[in-house]
Amino acid sequence: MKNTEGFKLRFAEEKDTKLIYELIKELAAYEKLSDHVIATEEVLRDSLFARKVAEVTIAELEGSPVGYAMYFYNFSSFMGKPGIYLEDLFIRPEFRGRGFGKTILSNLAELAVERNCWGMEWTCLNWNNPSIHFYESIGAIHWEEWRIYRLQGNALHNLAYEKEKI
Repeated sequence: MKNTEGFKLRFAEEKDTKLIYELIKELAAYEKLSDHVIATEEVLRDSLFARKVAEVTIAELEGSPVGYAMYFYNFSSFMGKPGIYLEDLFIRPEFRGRGFGKTILSNLAELAVERNCWGMEWTCLNWNNPSIHFYESIGAIHWEEWRIYRLQGNALHNLAYEKEKI
């Protein structure tokens, strides 16, 4: 992990579960999606450290947390390789504009190269112009041809237990 002038990136450990949960709630508040957070510390602990379905990088400045990235593997059938899907990238507002987000993305790009991934991808809310500008400034492209679909809650259960399966 990269370190510069009191700034440090490190892989999260199980003892960081409470901090990760707090940062997720801060991100949700920023995105105006607080009412969508149903995760708990226990669920995160199980998912991140017991089942290991995602990884988290913690960003610290002089030992204090300033942000995080949460990511996991996806897979491209067209390329035949995994990629890194960036679920969350969050820097606390008072620490933005100092290059910490770019350092986190640079670190994830390095991981993607080291782990022989095809690349990285993520989503961004369409109103988040500062992030859109930042992502485009580093060479990320927006695929307007693709839409994101989610199946969850009752719709997920209805499909899973649909009686009229072929």
